[in-house]
Amino acid sequence: MAQELDAPLLVRRASDLQSKWIGECEKNIARAFHEARQDGAVLLIDEVDSFLQDRRGAQRSWEVSQVNEMLTQMEAFDGVFIASTNLMQGLDQAALRRFDLKVKLDWLRPAQAWELLQRHCAQAGLAAPGPQEQARLAQLRQLAPGDFAAVLRQARFKPLPDAAALVAALEAECALKEGGRGVLGFV
Repeated sequence: MAQELDAPLLVRRASDLQSKWIGECEKNIARAFHEARQDGAVLLIDEVDSFLQDRRGAQRSWEVSQVNEMLTQMEAFDGVFIASTNLMQGLDQAALRRFDLKVKLDWLRPAQAWELLQRHCAQAGLAAPGPQEQARLAQLRQLAPGDFAAVLRQARFKPLPDAAALVAALEAECALKEGGRGVLGFV
C-alpha cells in the first residue's frame, strides 16, 4: 500500500513500543504516530492486539492507559494507519470503530492452496504434485500461507523428499491449530 501511495512505510512492532517503565509505552506509541505524520509515512503496527486489548479485562491502570493512548493517536492521525493481528476477538470495541476498513485474511481456499503447493514444489525442485496430494490438500480447512512458510523452514533440518511429504507436513501444521484434526506431539 505504501508503494502504491508512493509513501515511506514505518513499521513498528510490540518490541519497538513496549517498555518496562510505566508511561514509556504510551510515549513510544505517540512517537510512532508523530514520526509517521512528520514523514508522510504509512504506519504499520504489527500484532496491534498488544496495545488494543479489551479494557474491560484490564487489571492494572497502565493496561488501560496504553489502550487509551493508542485510541487517541488513531483518532487524531490523518494519515494511513494499518494494524495487523491474529486475535481480532480480543480487541477493544472502541478500537474497531476507529478503523475505516477491516480486512479479514481467511484460510486458503482449495484452489489457492493447490497453486501454492505447485509453486513451492517447483521452487524446491520436487516433482509436481498429483491428484492424491491435491485431494489431501483440499481437506485442510485451516491452511494459511504461513503454514507453507513454516514447513519450508522445517525442511532446512529435514529435507522434503517429495510433494506427498510436503502435504503431510502441512497436515501436521493444521492439526496443531485450535479446531484442527488430531493431536500431535513433538516430532
